[in-house]
Amino acid sequence: MLDTLRRIVQEVNNAPDIRSALDLMAQRVRDAMGTEVCSIYLRDNDRERYVLMASEGLKREAVGRVSLGLSEGLVGQVGQREEPINLEDAFAHPKFHYLAETGEDPFHAFLGVPVMHHGEVLGVLVVQQRDARRFDQSEEAFLVTISAQLSAVIAHAHASGILFEQLETRKRQASMYDGQPGSSGAAIGIAKLLFPAADLSAVPDREAEDISAEIARLDDALVRVRKEIRDLAERAKASLGVEEQALFDVYLRMLDRHALPAEVVAKIREGHWAQGALRIVVDAHVHNFEMMDDPYLRERAADVRDLGRRVLAQLQSYNRREQEFPDHCILLGEDISAPMLMELPQERIAGIVTTRGSRNSHMAIVARAMSIPTVVGVANLPLKKLDGKELIVDGFRGRVVANATPELKHQFEELIAEEQSLLEGLEKLRDLPAETEDGVSVQLQVNTGLMTDINRSLERGAQGVGLYRSEIPFMIRDRFPSEEEQRVLYREQLQAFAPLPVTMRTLDVGGDKSLSYFPIEEDNPFLGWRGIRVTLDHPEIFIVQVRAMLKAAAGLNNLRIMLPMITNVFEAEEAQHLIHRAWLEVREENVDVEMPPVGVMIEVPATIYQARALAQRVDFLSVGTNDLTQYLLAVDRNNRQVSDLYNSFHPSVLHALLHVVEQAHAEGKPVSVCGEMAGDPASALLLMAMGFDALSMNASNLLRVKAAVRQVNMGFLRRLLNEVLAMDNGEVITAYMDLQLTKVGLGDLIRHRAPAAA
Repeated sequence: MLDTLRRIVQEVNNAPDIRSALDLMAQRVRDAMGTEVCSIYLRDNDRERYVLMASEGLKREAVGRVSLGLSEGLVGQVGQREEPINLEDAFAHPKFHYLAETGEDPFHAFLGVPVMHHGEVLGVLVVQQRDARRFDQSEEAFLVTISAQLSAVIAHAHASGILFEQLETRKRQASMYDGQPGSSGAAIGIAKLLFPAADLSAVPDREAEDISAEIARLDDALVRVRKEIRDLAERAKASLGVEEQALFDVYLRMLDRHALPAEVVAKIREGHWAQGALRIVVDAHVHNFEMMDDPYLRERAADVRDLGRRVLAQLQSYNRREQEFPDHCILLGEDISAPMLMELPQERIAGIVTTRGSRNSHMAIVARAMSIPTVVGVANLPLKKLDGKELIVDGFRGRVVANATPELKHQFEELIAEEQSLLEGLEKLRDLPAETEDGVSVQLQVNTGLMTDINRSLERGAQGVGLYRSEIPFMIRDRFPSEEEQRVLYREQLQAFAPLPVTMRTLDVGGDKSLSYFPIEEDNPFLGWRGIRVTLDHPEIFIVQVRAMLKAAAGLNNLRIMLPMITNVFEAEEAQHLIHRAWLEVREENVDVEMPPVGVMIEVPATIYQARALAQRVDFLSVGTNDLTQYLLAVDRNNRQVSDLYNSFHPSVLHALLHVVEQAHAEGKPVSVCGEMAGDPASALLLMAMGFDALSMNASNLLRVKAAVRQVNMGFLRRLLNEVLAMDNGEVITAYMDLQLTKVGLGDLIRHRAPAAA
């Protein structure tokens, strides 16, 4: 039965469309269970009815036409009870409702199970048989299992609005597709599908007539592709910083004569023509990368695939047709690599959507640097159907909307206009202090990682850097950066903000941040080898990085070093010992730099209860609320199954934050927040009421938070804090905060989230 189940699920998932999937589901389930009827009723929420959408055994003409109310008949009873109903004789049940149009007269035995997804009833799966008998336990278990396995297919069809398109009584719905936020923001525009100029999968196998000639053709193609990449890198200098430009170095290294090309030449020497040899090598590498568990390594498949297409295009001497890109263009594609993005007219790109990739892909990193709203990993997106259509990109939630209703489109247009107008109106606050009406101030700092963050941060009046993500220069290379390469990058950051403080977090890899040249393979990476655990196990990496930071701070002395993923006091002490050793080394090299303040991140729940002990040993504490919330609630916020449970206003989170502040201040040590809570005006005001000394956020949120701070007084904030600390429900706290802040005139500042696309 397990093999049968697996086969049905695979066939249904490979169906070309939802109609075919439903028909196939009904056929296969009827055959597998040996029954006479299998029917699928799906819930139409607008009409509040269950509609017969597929059937094997009932009259075909009834499909799409017959329906039952949500509480009508046995189907409605299954939906209401949210559990299976197994009857020997359905006609004898008081809830039985006869539907003559279906031709169900002779069928007595009835088994119906709900189709559920995320706690919501999407429909009812029914099997029937002529004989009056009760389906046995194994049959009931099979139907429940198949319903659970296939619910995701139906849920996607529900979300995309295509389930009821063929029903005449159905008005057109917006189609919605969920992915991951790659870069925040919202955009509306015309979709432009990007596809490769050359199709590697179409290259046939052929024998090489002249091996030397084939190798010569390959060499010529490689020369042209290398020049193409260098030209793109040169163009990128105007809009990207040094570390983002390093992406192109990765491509050039892969094109080195001793890298991928060497493998292609070897295949040519085996007798393959150049195009076929290229296809074999690229396919092998892509397959290997895509099979890897590590998310970052999987992203390298896109790089290899893109390079293969470029080389193939040159081998084929394909004259690329000039594509036209409309204003406010939404780029669509399976993979959109960073070089592909850089060769397009950036002034016309309003948003980006890809069916593959993750928020840590090279393209997503560049999109964030360019402030382009982006959604990645949108499964089941019908790319070819959406080309040329108007789309809404919701980079806040990670959602794409097609066929938007006038009302929904208007909501997003207002959101985009309000965001732009609000930002323009807040510019006047740039040089004013983040100070309440009664004179209490808080430092507003920025989180950075890309060189492009510097100007945006300074333009908004940042009071320093509360978190510099030093792992980004590591992530966009294909090797560890040298001490000198790191020093140059760190110097640019320190110099740009001097004399303001710059808090540099030491290398924080692991979890969802991996290095292609330093793979970490774990079953549960978020609870594994990451952050300080990696660097303490590899002091040679840690010391080189700290030396680079210290040398970069010479003459500026605005460096602060922060340690990530600290779990206990020993780790903090061991790291400080290595930092002191590195400081002595650079002093011996006649580098005149002061010993910088050293702090730790509070993001592991254990450190909440050791906050005072840690504060006794370091110079400052900084709370990473993203991971702390994730760990406290045992919720992966990138997991759609549980992301609704992620709530920074959960009482446990708020009480933990207050405890950390109290413990740090008891030792006279400053404490800040560098997670996303700091950048949301509502939560930022609560953090200020708790007593946090500094809030560090993305530059785009800084002026909004400053505006909120300047429109309230501390008496109001402390009363608000005491009220929410007495509450026991995060959702209630969220609603209460929005209500109270709206009452005092902050509605425009807190209503910047994307509208619900449902």
